[in-house]
Parts: sequence; structure tokens; C-alpha cells
Amino acid sequence: MSLRNWAAKNLQGDIVIWMIVLFISIFGMLAVYSSTGTLAFVKQGGNTEFYLLKQGIMLILGLFIMWLAHLLDYKYYSRLSQILLWVSIPLLIYTLLFGINVNDARRWISIPLIGLSFQTSDVAKLALIMYIARFLSRKQENIKDKKNTLFPILISIILVCGLIAPSNLSTALVLFATSILLLFIGRIPVSSILILCLAAILLFSIMVFAIMQLPGQGRVQTWKTRIENFREKENPEANYQAVQAKIAIARGGIIGAGPGKSSQKNYLPSPYADFIFAIIIEEYGLLGALILIFLYLLFLFRCIKIVFKSPKAFGALLSVGLAFSLVIPALLNMGVAVNIFPVTGLPLPLVSMGGTSTIFTSLAFGIILSVSRNIEIEENKSIENVEETKEKEIENK
Repeated sequence: MSLRNWAAKNLQGDIVIWMIVLFISIFGMLAVYSSTGTLAFVKQGGNTEFYLLKQGIMLILGLFIMWLAHLLDYKYYSRLSQILLWVSIPLLIYTLLFGINVNDARRWISIPLIGLSFQTSDVAKLALIMYIARFLSRKQENIKDKKNTLFPILISIILVCGLIAPSNLSTALVLFATSILLLFIGRIPVSSILILCLAAILLFSIMVFAIMQLPGQGRVQTWKTRIENFREKENPEANYQAVQAKIAIARGGIIGAGPGKSSQKNYLPSPYADFIFAIIIEEYGLLGALILIFLYLLFLFRCIKIVFKSPKAFGALLSVGLAFSLVIPALLNMGVAVNIFPVTGLPLPLVSMGGTSTIFTSLAFGIILSVSRNIEIEENKSIENVEETKEKEIENK
């Protein structure tokens, strides 16, 4: 069996999305291998292959999960969304109270026995987007009914984003923005969306005020410092990360210094995560950066194409919601690296070094491919029915 026939049989759905995932993963492997050199010398005794192997294992596992997810009919994710949402809320509460504390932020919890840690916000993000898609698809006939449509979905969005915000504000804001986009696409009236936004601003203000009463002001001080540093662009001490990223970008130029030849990876904090895009520009230049941006935008375009092809509202909303949840953080990560936005801590999907985050990202890709696969199956059935009808007409004649 040729590679083309094997791919056609086993990799169903939008083949362009499969290729995009492959190319972005390759970018990630090369960038992580280069940017973890210093980290390997500090923590692994100079074993530079350690993090490459770790990233490779997570990507292979992620691709396998993506393949399994795309085989499952996307309609099953509708029911699964309810279960995941009600599981994720207690997980978020537990994380806030007992999660692993890193820089005044409790984002991770550790799984007993195996010692693997993961961000509960990854589960909640996936659950909320799937739940909103399910809810809106079922309420299309009564979409303007505030009592039965707006308020239930408002509570879900505010609750999940509110529980994520204290320890991971950037993720909460991206999830909230994605939810707003989904509500708009799902035909929720603009006036109702404004009510949701005002409610979110009010509750966020109350949360900030409450946190400021705590000793050290928790994460509020971190948010304040990041914004102040961003505003002081000309101050190299206050804006150390941005300055080092700019040096990497300037050194990269048009064609880059070459794979593995980054020097700024030794100075940038988290060059394998938050600022990995700066390392990519340094090594692969503006051309490499444009290729990566093109891949993410092409992925968004293919997902929008799925929306127009999907015969069911749930499939359309699910694919576009998950697409926004992947592309928006990617663009923000790139914007931070080139100093358009203040530091957010958002990773570059499938590129930044990650563990369980890679798994959940791959799962999101797999669900989108499941919608695409279902569309192809329905289209093939329609074609077969048309051909059968024509054959019967010819036989009758």
C-alpha cells in the first residue's frame, strides 16, 4: 500500500489540516531542541537530547490522541461536553485551593501515583467551548429568550472564566473572548452580549479588589508589573524580556542565523515557551516567521470552510470555537515576542515545549477533524445516492 493510499484510508477529514499539524509540529521539535540547550546543561547535565526526546514523545502521544479523536463521531462530544464541564468546575476550585503554587499562581494539580501534573484550565477550556457549541445549537429556535438562553450560558462562562482568572488571567481572557465570538456567531443578540461583558467586568473588579486585600496582593501585583514594564518600552531593565527578544529578532533578519545558532536562547527567560517565536525568528528569519503565521491562519481558514460545509449547527460552532481557542493564543504569543502585547504566559500551540497542554491541543485538533470527517462521509453518501438514482433512471428507460 502506497503512502498516499494509507493516508487516504487512515487520515480522514481535511487533509490540509493534517499537513498543517505536521508542519507546525516539525517547527516545534526544531525550536524546542535549539532553545532548551541551556536548560539541559543546568538541569540534565548537558544531555541536550533529553528535552527533544520528551517533546517528541508528547507529540507522538498527542498525534495518536488526535487520530483517535477524529475517528469518533463529533456528535458524541455534545454529550461529553456536559460531563467535562461539571467535572472541570470542581477541578478548578481544587486547583485554586490546593494546586501547585508557582509564582503566586495555582495552575497545576498533580495526579497521584504517576506524579504527572496538568493545568485544569486546559480541561475547562475544552469543556466550555464544547458546551457553548452544544447549548447554542439546541437553542437556535429560541435564541432571543434571555431567561432560557442568555442567563444559563452567562452563568457557565462567568463561572469557568472566573475560576481560571485568579491564577491564569491571560487564559481566562482568551477563553472569554472565544466565548463572546461563539455567542456572536451563534446569533445571540448584541445587547445580550454586552450584558455578559458588563457582568464580567463587574465581577472581575470585585475579584481584583478582594485579591488586593491579601498580603502581597497575589497575582494582581504581577499583572500590574507586566503592564507597567510594557509601557516603559525604552527602559531596558524594566523590559528585559522584550529587549532580549528584539535582539533575537534583529539578529535573525530575513533568512535567519540558521537552525541551532540562536545566541539569545541563553539570555531570554523561557525561550522554549513564552518567547519561542523570537528564537524561531532568530534562527529562521522573517521567512520562517511568516511561514509559521501562514500555517496558523491557513488552519483558521480551513476551519471557517468547515463551518460553511457543516449541515449541523453544533459541528459548525464546535469547529470554529476550537479554532479560535488555538489561533488567538498563537497570535498573542507571537505578539508578545515582538513586543506588541505585554507578557501573557500563553504558549505557542504545538510549538512551545509542553506536556499535557500538547495533549489537550491535539485533542482539540482531533475534534475539528472529526467534524470535517463527518462532512466528507455525508458528502460521499450524497454522491452515492445521486449515482444510484441516475443508474435507476437509466435502467427504467
